[in-house]
Amino acid sequence: MAAHVRASTAGSLSQDNCHPWNFGRLMWMHNGGIADIAKFKRRLQARLTDELYNFPQGNTDSEWAFALYLSMLSDPHASTFDQHELRGAMLKTISTLNDWARHCDITEPSLMNFCVTDGHTVVATRYISSKKDEAASLYFSSGTTFDEYAPGGHYRMSKCDKRENIIMIASEPLTFEAADWMEIPTNTLIVVTPKPTLQMNLLQIPIVDEFHLSDPLEAKKRGSDFAVQKGFLGSAFGPRRGKVTASGTQSPAHMSEDVKEEGEDDDDHDVGEDEERLEAREVPPV
Repeated sequence: MAAHVRASTAGSLSQDNCHPWNFGRLMWMHNGGIADIAKFKRRLQARLTDELYNFPQGNTDSEWAFALYLSMLSDPHASTFDQHELRGAMLKTISTLNDWARHCDITEPSLMNFCVTDGHTVVATRYISSKKDEAASLYFSSGTTFDEYAPGGHYRMSKCDKRENIIMIASEPLTFEAADWMEIPTNTLIVVTPKPTLQMNLLQIPIVDEFHLSDPLEAKKRGSDFAVQKGFLGSAFGPRRGKVTASGTQSPAHMSEDVKEEGEDDDDHDVGEDEERLEAREVPPV
């Protein structure tokens, strides 16, 4: 299930501009904004086939980013996709947008929390084209059950054992149980894949480019002012403003063995009522 609450940062308030969008088996959402996309939009469009050029029905940066992503795939009409191709296309999309921004001397960072799925694999990013700012917030929660434990819509994720039957990715935590949610680091790629045992596996993969900070202490000094200024949260459990000390944010102590960073063994915010649009669509079954 994919759901998106839209507050327009680009494009008019219309149904055509509401996320998520579908193309064949693929579904796409974006939380953020691509800075000054108008300066290289014609270059983006020129890269597309006639079919992909005519695909966007709205006028948002998000939908054009989806068209660009589709152009990175060997066959966007395929009935199945290898997870490596999906994540590779995501990295190429971000890299291409950064290259065009650099060529056009665009200095404002772009917030690129993207999410794509083919119904089997989910690839998502928490990303900003900056070395000093935090991206818009992104969290995940995993466990065996997600149930209402008290009247009035109070839900929590339960972990009965080490299995990961449910993985939820959200821009902001969906429950008041802070311990249920793990913050995804800025400039990280998330890949969720199914296991043969009907369980789920989640990888957190650093996006290593010119905006990557290899020193964890330096990464924690990223400030949330830019994201907050744009109407997003840098951290749902207390946004960071400016620099913080190394102890300003702590990673959760528990991580199940099925939630790992690559290399180990085995893309909203609050909006006003006049701007709010909610779209929820089930991922097409195989």
